[in-house]
Order: sequence, then structure tokens, then C-alpha cells
Amino acid sequence: MKNIGGRHNLLLLLSTFFFGGFEVLNALPYDYTASAECLENPHKPQYGGGVIVNAELNEGLKGWSSFGNAKIQHRESKGNKFIVALGRNQQHASVSQKVSLQSGKLYTFSAWIQASKGGVPVTAMFKTGSGTYIRAGSIVAESNCWSMLKGGFPANASGPAELYFESKDTSVEIWVDSISLQPFTEEEWKSHQDQSIAKIRKSNVKIQAVDKQGKPLANAKISIQQKTPTFPFGCSLTKYILKNTAYQNWFLSRFTVATFGDEMKWYSTENTQGLEDYSVADAMLQFTKQHNIAVRGHNVFWDDPFYQLGWVKSLSPQQLASATQKRLNSVMNKYKGQLIGWDVVNENLHFNFFESKMGANASALFYNWAIRADAATTLFLNEYNTIEESADEATTPTKYLRKLKEMRTFPGNERGRFAIGLESHFTTPNIPYIRSSIDTLAAAGVPIWITELDVANGPKQTLYLEQILRETYAHPHIQGIVLWAGPTEKGCYRMCLTDNINFKNLPNGDVVDKLIHEWGLKGLVSGTTDAKGFFEASLSHGDYDVSITHPNSKSSSLVQRLNVKSTASSQKPLFLKFSS
Repeated sequence: MKNIGGRHNLLLLLSTFFFGGFEVLNALPYDYTASAECLENPHKPQYGGGVIVNAELNEGLKGWSSFGNAKIQHRESKGNKFIVALGRNQQHASVSQKVSLQSGKLYTFSAWIQASKGGVPVTAMFKTGSGTYIRAGSIVAESNCWSMLKGGFPANASGPAELYFESKDTSVEIWVDSISLQPFTEEEWKSHQDQSIAKIRKSNVKIQAVDKQGKPLANAKISIQQKTPTFPFGCSLTKYILKNTAYQNWFLSRFTVATFGDEMKWYSTENTQGLEDYSVADAMLQFTKQHNIAVRGHNVFWDDPFYQLGWVKSLSPQQLASATQKRLNSVMNKYKGQLIGWDVVNENLHFNFFESKMGANASALFYNWAIRADAATTLFLNEYNTIEESADEATTPTKYLRKLKEMRTFPGNERGRFAIGLESHFTTPNIPYIRSSIDTLAAAGVPIWITELDVANGPKQTLYLEQILRETYAHPHIQGIVLWAGPTEKGCYRMCLTDNINFKNLPNGDVVDKLIHEWGLKGLVSGTTDAKGFFEASLSHGDYDVSITHPNSKSSSLVQRLNVKSTASSQKPLFLKFSS
């Protein structure tokens, strides 16, 4: 400890405890639980069914009717009662219940689904009185067991609506049980976010200043400077940063993690077969190391045929297998131990270039090679539209989990450290669907990151960006967020945070700065001890430097590093002492 001098010996007593959070009076808590397993019997409906009548089907067909000329039956199996749609000759033919929606409310929906044959996509739909259709969520239903469908939507207008289920396979029966539709006000939804942030991202720190006799010191000035936040919040980087000091200063004053937009991709490092060039990526990695910026590796392979080099497309299956193995070993061995994770295969739910050439197990094989090359590094699947678009049937949360399971259960992959990457390229966000989709994905029990967050340009871009950031940061299962806004000399991809000349914030950048400050991811907390020598602050988890000044002391002294972490783990009180 540094001894600067003064007329008092000062003692700081620090202890931490859970921060109580913010509450809305009588607000119903949100249920973050979801199931990724196909179960013999469904769970009870969330929220007791909410506004759904006869949610557990214990009262026969009360509240339920046919939709699209389907036949409906009430059945019972092993003590469990449910409703069945059969004789379906249209994809929307199913069971139905009429509900009333209220404009401005956010709805979370769930149901347990089974089909008469397995592997059948089933979607929950709402048809409004005005004739519009709302897609609440989808599931891949199995036979002989129940799967949980979880989704949601905001109501943009008040009025009647009709819940029904659809499947393109009209030959199957659709079985439904434990249905729930729960509305929340915007204030209640915000209270969920505030309470979650207070519980999982912050702790209260209580500090007492006393003299060497143990007497409390009132009016001592406490300064708590954050050095490193625990939560990784970052932005994509481009090579433009290597020669632009304004860009460097802007980035380093905000972010703690980066993803290189293009510079580690195959088409950047081996544009000509056999001629590898990592010089740009090396320079960028050297820059991030110098400034303690963590880096996500992006990406080893991209399954989109559009982004394959001509020489890669021309290879035979055997040649491609050899070239891909060489590529993976080259890039992963070169940066082994230097990255916090790798997007091993990008977008392999939407595309299948490597599978079309090398066989259906190509992606799983790549993860197998990656585990052999660097078993200690987290290996991501990275996809878009899993939380952005409920209408994209290729990448629903259920299909994402099925792909993840394929990768994890491939022989030799069991020891891999897998994770979920959600690109998050939004147009118009469906906030309840974002939350429920992450709930479902979290049932896999692996880390989840927002990896490429941006919003399409439009009049509400800044508003949408703030809504998405608040929702994802507050979700208890999100472990990191990376924005996709790295500027180049020509501009940025879809969303700019700053101009690319003077690096002055644009409105989107102001939103990011506001939230960084609000969440306590950067900056200084200061105040004065009360009559009993206490000072209390709510701090985001991370490392801090604490200093103290007292009116009877000639100068201030730097104390020592304070680590604030979740009180879910045991923390002993920390004693810090100033000596004159």
C-alpha cells in the first residue's frame, strides 16, 4: 500500500451483499425457465395459464374449439389430459381459443406440444380481429413425448384474437397441453430487467472509514474507480484502427472485448492457395493485447457459399477436406491461448457449403478438429435470426439446439467447450420473443453470447438498439455482448456508432455511452461517508481501485484493488488500511 501521509490512520471496512433492485408494486415476476428435453409428461402451465381458459385441459374442451375445420378431441394418457387436432387437411387446421389482446402489453406464451410422428415443426399463431397474423413461436414436435414451445410478442392493437397451431405436415395430429398466455405492462417488463441486473450484474458495497482507534470518520471522501468490468461488452474492430488514433481512443474508452470483422477469416488470410498472410490480424491482436482487450476469434469457416474463394470452390471433396484441416490447424494453432473463443463454423443452419462437398458431418468434424487443436478454448456456433425473426424456420431456438446437439454428440466432441453465438442482426425487434428464445436456448446449459449486434438503418434504429441492449444485458443467461459497428474508411456495415473521421458519437453511440454509464461498466463512483463513517454504492461486478480523502488528512492515498463479484459465492469482508 502506498503511504502518502496525513494526520489520521484511516481504516476502510468493506463488505458486500445483494442489491435489492427495483420493483413495481404487485408486479408479477417473469418465469425464465424453459425445457429443451422431450418429456413423458408436460410441466404445469406457466403463470397458471395466464389468460388462457382451461390451460391444463382438466375441464374437457371448455374454452377450446376447432380451427380450420380440424376435428378436436379431449384425451387422457397416464393421468395427463390434453387436446388433439386430427383430420387436418390444411396447415392451419388445429385447436383454437379466443383471447383479448391489449395494446401496449408484452405477452409471453408457452405450450407443450406433441405430434403423432416425430420431427414435425409446429407453430403457435394468433389471428387478430383485423385479420393480421402474429407468430408467437415454433417447436419441432416429437412423438411419444412432450416438447415445450416458448415464445412471445408485443400487442400493437387492442381487440380479439384467436390462438391456433399450424404445421405444414397435414398428415399429423397435433397434441397440445399446459398452454399459457401472460400479459405484462411495459413497467412490469422493465422491472424484470432492473431486478435481473441488480441480482446478476451488481452488488452493493458498504464501506466504513475509521481511525486507528476504530472511531468512525464522518465526511471522508471515497473514490471508487472501475478498472475492469466482469461483463464483456465490446464492438467489432477493423484494421482501420491500426492507423487512426481517434478510433483507438474512442474504442478503448468504452469496450473490453473485440471481434475482428474480416481479418481472421479464411478469405483474408489465404486469398491465394498456399500463401498465408496473418500480418494484419497479428497487428490487430498485438494492439488489443497492449490494451487488455479480449478477442473472440471470427471465424474459422463460413458455411455460406457466397463467401468462399474461387480456389476453395474448385477443390474436389478430398482436396477440400485436406485444405480445411490445414486451414483450421493453421489459424487455431497460431492463436492458441490468445483468444477467448472461436466461431468455428459460421451460419451452418442457414447454409451448407462444406456439407454439400464433404458430407453431412462436415461441421461436426470441424469442431472435432478444433477440440484437438485447442481444447481449452470455447467453441461457438454462430447464427442469425434465432432471436431476431420468429418467421425464420431455419434457425428457431429448437433447431439451433438440435444442431448444437449434433455437434456435441459427434464422436470425440463430448469434451469440447461449446457455446451459443447469437449474431443479432435486427430489423424490428420482438422483445418478448428475444427473451423467451434465450430462455429456451439456456436450457442447453452452455454459455450464450450476443456476437454481432446491430439494427437496420431506419427512423427507430436508436430506439430499437436501446431496447435490445437493455433486454439482452438483463437476461441472466447472456454472458457477453459484442456490437457489430466497427468503422472502416468507407463507413460501417449497417449501424454506425460514430463518424469515421473525427470519431464523434452519433445518436447510436450516445445510447451505448448512456447504458455503459448506467450499468456502471466504466467510470468513477464517489461520495462522502455519513456520520457513522459509512459509504454505500451499487457497483457492477469487476475490479476497482478505492481511495479516500479526509478533511484532517493532508492528501489522498490510493488504497488497493477491490474485486466486486456476485454474492452467490461467499465473500469475506475486506479490510483496507491507510497509514500516515
